[in-house]
Amino acid sequence: MKYKEVQRIAKETISYIKTVIKPKMNLLDVKKLCEEKMLSLGATSFWYWDIGAFVFLGDETNLSLSGKEYVTSDRLIEFNDIITIDLSPQNNNIWGDYARTIVIENGKVVDCINEIQNSEWRNGLLMEERLHQELIDFVTPQTTFEELYMYINNLINNEGFINLDFMGNLGHSIVKNKNERVYIENGNHMLLSSVNYFTFEPHISIPNSSYGYKKENIYYFSKEKLIEL
Repeated sequence: MKYKEVQRIAKETISYIKTVIKPKMNLLDVKKLCEEKMLSLGATSFWYWDIGAFVFLGDETNLSLSGKEYVTSDRLIEFNDIITIDLSPQNNNIWGDYARTIVIENGKVVDCINEIQNSEWRNGLLMEERLHQELIDFVTPQTTFEELYMYINNLINNEGFINLDFMGNLGHSIVKNKNERVYIENGNHMLLSSVNYFTFEPHISIPNSSYGYKKENIYYFSKEKLIEL
């Protein structure tokens, strides 16, 4: 199975879970449904600490922690709520890596960001969209991991947001062993184009807020142009 196919498993799983999540559903059930869906679509295991779906609800969405410390909360989705789901399927050591923050208002998933009524949630997700567009507009095959880190973090701060990531980074290379990843972080002078694929996953909030936002895609270069996997 190729990288694009494994990433498609994650994308289809997020599309699926949006159709079934609803108020009063337990996060443990959300995690189970996501993992079962990925396995049914062709994933054979999960590369990040053997957990297929990291699920955060409400004020948990601003938490950033290592997978080895993660425990799914025994909580129920509210009528108006926000949930971040981060997926890590793999097949034959080929990874997928995909995350989305989903808003539920009046008991239903709001797919169009501009239709979200909660202005803080709407602005957070719009900022995530902007950051991914800025990534595409900014990077070239000559851009280093550090240069991207500096550019995006300056933008995050200038727009009144903060980077929540517990390591301060914005993504990592896609490899065969999770311990061999290199990060979009200060001090990494490697070229982005020196790796086959990398994630971009800014985890942001506004100061003193209970809520965080994440959008994660995998990207790669093709003929000097950055492409979403």
